[in-house]
Amino acid sequence: MQPVLAFDVYGTLIDTQGVTVELERRLSDATKAGEFAKRWREKQLEYSFRHGLMGAYVPFSECTREALVFTDRALQTGLSDNNQDHLMAVYAELPAFPDVVPALDQLRDAGIRCVAFSNGTQEAVTKLLTRAGVESHIDAVISVDDVKRFKPDPAVYAYLRTRLEVRPEHTWLISSNPFDVIGATHAGLRSAWVRRHPDAPFDPWGGEPDMTVADLETFADRIIK
Repeated sequence: MQPVLAFDVYGTLIDTQGVTVELERRLSDATKAGEFAKRWREKQLEYSFRHGLMGAYVPFSECTREALVFTDRALQTGLSDNNQDHLMAVYAELPAFPDVVPALDQLRDAGIRCVAFSNGTQEAVTKLLTRAGVESHIDAVISVDDVKRFKPDPAVYAYLRTRLEVRPEHTWLISSNPFDVIGATHAGLRSAWVRRHPDAPFDPWGGEPDMTVADLETFADRIIK
């Protein structure tokens, strides 16, 4: 049986560091742009974890805005409300990694079903992927918003399997985020870690993904074989 592939969006299909160029334009000290982008992303994920543990779910975009406000305060960059609104708009139009469309096309040509699976709402992710030129290359967008939980809650991976109607051993989660890979593995899914940075470490939790690749085209080659 052919596998069904669920691709994480932020950091896997979409480059979250794509906001750095706009940060260089908006920050009074452009040298802080790289650090700002990194801390914004880290805090965004932390806030989603905290909201999930508290049972206080909010849409992922609210975690993103809360993280933006925190990072602005932490780095003392003094962003105006208008600049914050503008950066949120930029975050909704981030670019895809260059390997995404070629890999998805290769997989679909092989008859493999591919979906996007994200913490973002279906509306936000669909718009993001459309603007990035990716949406037409996947079969569906599946959002955790439907169950009001965030990755890596086991409930979101159970929901993914329900939506796909595929047995766990035939369901793959592909992500550049180790926490997502570990969550999927814990829930009984197959997993692939996209190690987009060669020095990126994997969490030392005693388990490894089924596959580790440097990019999605390599993943496509290996899964088809």
